[in-house]
Amino acid sequence: MKNIQILIFILILSSNYSPAQETNSFPVQVKIENGTIEGNYDTHNGIQRYFGIPFAKPPVGELRWKAPQPLDNWDGIKETKAFGPRPMQTMVFGDMNSRSNGVSEDCLYLNVWTPANMDTKDLPVLVYFFGGGNVAGDASEPRYDGESMAKEGIVVVTTNYRLNIFGFLAHPELSAEASYKASGNYGLLDQNAALKWVNKNISAFGGDPNKVTIAGESAGSIGASQQMASPLSKNLIAGAIGESGASINPTMSPVTLKEAEKTGLEFAKSIGYPTLAELRKLSTREVYELYNSSKRFGFSAVLDGYFLPKTLPEIFESKEQAMVPLLLGWNSAEIPGMAFTQGPYSEENYVNKVKEAYPKEYAKVLELYPHGSEKEIELSATALASDRFISYSTWKWFDLHRKNSNQPVYRYLYSKLRPSLVDNNLASGLAGGTVEKGSEAPPMPKAVGAPHACEIEYCMGNLHLVKDYAWTADDFKVSKDMMTYFANFIKTGNPNGEGLPNWEAAEPKDSRPSVMVIDTESKLIEAENDARYEFLDKAYKNN
Repeated sequence: MKNIQILIFILILSSNYSPAQETNSFPVQVKIENGTIEGNYDTHNGIQRYFGIPFAKPPVGELRWKAPQPLDNWDGIKETKAFGPRPMQTMVFGDMNSRSNGVSEDCLYLNVWTPANMDTKDLPVLVYFFGGGNVAGDASEPRYDGESMAKEGIVVVTTNYRLNIFGFLAHPELSAEASYKASGNYGLLDQNAALKWVNKNISAFGGDPNKVTIAGESAGSIGASQQMASPLSKNLIAGAIGESGASINPTMSPVTLKEAEKTGLEFAKSIGYPTLAELRKLSTREVYELYNSSKRFGFSAVLDGYFLPKTLPEIFESKEQAMVPLLLGWNSAEIPGMAFTQGPYSEENYVNKVKEAYPKEYAKVLELYPHGSEKEIELSATALASDRFISYSTWKWFDLHRKNSNQPVYRYLYSKLRPSLVDNNLASGLAGGTVEKGSEAPPMPKAVGAPHACEIEYCMGNLHLVKDYAWTADDFKVSKDMMTYFANFIKTGNPNGEGLPNWEAAEPKDSRPSVMVIDTESKLIEAENDARYEFLDKAYKNN
C-alpha cells in the first residue's frame, strides 16, 4: 500500500511539472561577482532556477584551445532563464536528450537550483559533471536536473565543459604559448573554473563554499576523480561522489604531455592544418567536420604537470589528493558480455577469448570468471567486460582512497533492473537513454543486471522527467532511497539517515570491505568479488 501511495504522489507531482513553462514563477535577481543575473522563483515549490550563467569568457577565436579565462563584468541585468548552448559534439550517443539551445563553441555556462530564502545561508552544495566519454553530453539533460535534490535542502549546480577536439587537443605550439607550458585538458580546466566560480559566488544563492561536493557519472565520474586529484581543485571541495568511472588505466587514463602533443600534431597534419595559426583560423564548422570525418573518439587527458602532475595512483599513494569523504560505486552489468566475447556465449568461444586476452594467466581468469552453463558464461562475460570497461578503475579509486586517507569511503553496487520501455519501437541505448530499433545502435541483449548510466535518474530523483520507461512503485522507492543516501552524504559526509539500511564505511585493511547493494530492498554485504579486482590490478600494473 505504501508503495502505491508513493507512486500516486510522484505521478501527481510529475503531471504538474512543465520545465518549458514558467507559469508558476516570478523573476528574481541575484548579484554575483561579475554583475546581476535574473532567474525564476517557482511559487509552487520554492525553488529558484538560474540557467545559462556564464562562468568564463567564450572560448572562441584566440581563446580556442586556451585555459578558461575570467569573465568581464557586465552592466545591467543578465537574464539567465534558459540553458546555454551545449558543447560542440555530434550524435555519438543517439540516446542523449538535451534541453539546451543549440550547440556552440561558446558553451561555458552552468545552471543553479536553490531552495534558499532571503535569509538562508550555508546550505550544502552539489556540483554535478555530466557523462558522455568527454565527447558528448551537456548539463541540461533532464536526468541531471537539480530540482529534486534542491528540495532536499541542497544548492545544485550542473556545468558544461568543452569536449572532444575542442576540449582535449594538445599541440606543441599550444604548450609553448601557455604560461604553464602544457596543453590539452581544457575540458578539465573548465570544470575547475566552474568550481572556482562556485567558491566565489555560491553564497549569493544561499550555499556554503566550504561544503561543496562534486559528483558525476561515467566521464563525469572520471572528471570528479581528476578534480579530487588535481592540486588546482582539491582545496575547493568537501566531498566527492563517483558513479562508474575513474581516470585510472584502462579507463580514460591520462597520457604524457609528449605523447599528447605528438598525437595532436599528427592529427593536425593529417587534416591539412599543421600549425596553431591555421587551426585557429578554421571556422567552427570546419573543425567540427574535419574532426568528425577523422572518426576519432576524442583525445586523452594529459599529464601536463599543471592540472595533473602525476597519475591518479601516484597522487593518491603520495596522499596528495583531496582528503575528503568519498562515496562511489558501479552498476551490476555495466556493459553486455558480448563486448568481450564478440560472439556466442559458448564455452569454446568464451575460453578462446579469455586465452587471447590473458595468454599466460587464462586459468586464473577462468577461475575468477567461471564458465559452466551458458547462463554462467553470460554472467561471467558480463562481469569481465564490465570490469575491464569501468568497474575495475572505479574499484581502484575506492581502494586508493580508503588506504591512503583518514576519510570515510562508502561503496555501492547498483543492481535495480530497469522496468520495460513504454514504446516497444524503442531500445535501451548505450548512454542511459533510448534509441529507435533498427537504427545504427547495436541491438542490446536482455539485461542481466543494471547497465551503464541507468542509475542517474534514480540518484538525482528524476524518474518523472524521463518518460521512456514504465516506472513502477519499486522504481520510485529505489530512487527515493538512493537520492536520500546521496543527499545525506552531500550534507554531512555520511549517507546514513532515518529509514535507510545502515551503510558502513569501508575499513582500510578489510579484505572484504562493506558494499551497499542498492536495489528494491537495499542491503549491506561484504564484498564478494574483490579477488577479480586484485587480479586486474596486477594485470594493469596499477598496484
